[in-house]
Amino acid sequence: MNNSVSNTARLLWAGLRALLVLTLVTGVIYPLVVTGIAQAAFHSKANGSEIRSDGKVVGSSLIGQSYNLPLKKGQETPDADLKWFQGRPANGLGSNSINTQYTLILSGATNLAGDNKVLIQQVKDAKAAVVKDNSVPGYTVTPAQVPADAVTSSGSGLDPDISPAYAELQVHRIAARNNLSADRVEKLVKDHTTGRTLGFIGEPRVNVLELNIALKELIKGD
Repeated sequence: MNNSVSNTARLLWAGLRALLVLTLVTGVIYPLVVTGIAQAAFHSKANGSEIRSDGKVVGSSLIGQSYNLPLKKGQETPDADLKWFQGRPANGLGSNSINTQYTLILSGATNLAGDNKVLIQQVKDAKAAVVKDNSVPGYTVTPAQVPADAVTSSGSGLDPDISPAYAELQVHRIAARNNLSADRVEKLVKDHTTGRTLGFIGEPRVNVLELNIALKELIKGD
């Protein structure tokens, strides 16, 4: 009887020691080591790829933002603030209807087929708006100039980048709205265009938030 109790106690103590050691290794030491390596080797990415302006965090290079005017009385959808570069449409974004205590944006695609009439009309309306908004005195945009990313949303609806073609399409509008020369704005776009990763992965792109921060600095400097 005593031997049985003694064996049980030893087994319990061995199990407790194993639990304590594993908790220490996997729950404390390993997370601290991984966090330390991430902070040392990938500091920006480990902290959410934050973008700063005027000493404050204004967003992430991984998540797109909207540049809209305040809602007018009776208006449900805000107008775009056309003095800033605009990102891709965000038609797939939904709203939180489950826990209304929090104002959340739910990312996602529209889930509409390519031949869906609603999607086709959305693209037509978006193209017409791009042509109208970006046509300024001395520079007229044609429907053929409008790239696909200007009228379609990404799978998440939160794409932070646009194509160089869409950024360049907005140059004359940005210049006119901010009393800048088109050459200076075009240089801004070129300076913030990122090529394919390793020269062959993905497509050239322009981060809209970073571009608008640079635009803000250019306006302040004038």
